[in-house]
Amino acid sequence: QVQLVESGGGLVQAGGSLRLSCAASISIFSINAMAWYRQAPGKQRELVATINSGGSTNYADSVKGRFTISRGIAKNTVYLQMDGLKPEDTAVYYCKAFVVGTTAGDYWGQGTQVTVSS
Repeated sequence: QVQLVESGGGLVQAGGSLRLSCAASISIFSINAMAWYRQAPGKQRELVATINSGGSTNYADSVKGRFTISRGIAKNTVYLQMDGLKPEDTAVYYCKAFVVGTTAGDYWGQGTQVTVSS
C-alpha cells in the first residue's frame, strides 16, 4: 500500500509564505505524476498544481505566479512553495500520487490545514 505523508501547513498572515511537503512510501520509478489539491469549507476539492515524471508543471489560474510545485532530489517527494498567500487560499491541502506498476492507482495524503488571516 502506498502512503503519502504531508507536512508544512499552518497559520500565516496575508502576503506570507508557507512550504508544504509530501513524501511517498514508494519508488520513484512507480510514480507517474504528483499533484496538490485543496478543499475549502463548503467547496469541492480543486486541483492546485501538478508535476509529472519529466518535470513538467501545471497550475490553477488562481495560484499562477504565486505557487511553485517541485520534486525533491529523491523524486518521491513533492513540495508546494506558496508565496503571496491570500485569505482565499485557506483550505485543507492534499497531496496526490499517480502510481503505475504493481500498485497502480491514485493515492491521497491525509491533508494539511493552511489558514491565511487577513
